[in-house]
Amino acid sequence: DAVSQWGTPESVSEIRSFLGLTGYYRRFIEGFSKLALPLTQLTRKDQDFVWNGNCEKSFQELKWGLTTAPVLILPDAKESFVVYCDASKMGLGGVLMQKGQVVAYTLRQLKIHERNYPTHDLELAAVVFALK
Repeated sequence: DAVSQWGTPESVSEIRSFLGLTGYYRRFIEGFSKLALPLTQLTRKDQDFVWNGNCEKSFQELKWGLTTAPVLILPDAKESFVVYCDASKMGLGGVLMQKGQVVAYTLRQLKIHERNYPTHDLELAAVVFALK
C-alpha cells in the first residue's frame, strides 16, 4: 500500500505534500488536526525543520489513520442526526452521528484570537463550527 510505504518527510515541501493527502481525507480520521499539529508546525514560515519524536509519532499515526479509518455510514436524510461538540484550549471538534454510527468527524486548531476566549465562548464556537 502506497500510504503505509510512504517514507519519512525530509523537507517542508514533503510534509506539505503528505499533509495535503491526509488533509483530503481528514473527515475520516478522528482528531485529525490534533494528530497533524507537530507536522503542521514544521510548515510555518519561521520554523526550523527539525524532525523529532513527536513528528515521527504524528506521521505514523496519520498513516495508520488513513489505512485503518473507521467505516463511516452514509447519511440518511429521513433519519435524525446527533451532533456532539467539544472545545479545548487547543481546538474545536465535532462528530455527526446517525443511529449510533459516525457519519463524519470534524476538528480544527484554535485561531490565535480564539485562544483567549473563555470556556463558554469556546464551547459555543465548537457548536457553530460543528454545524457548518
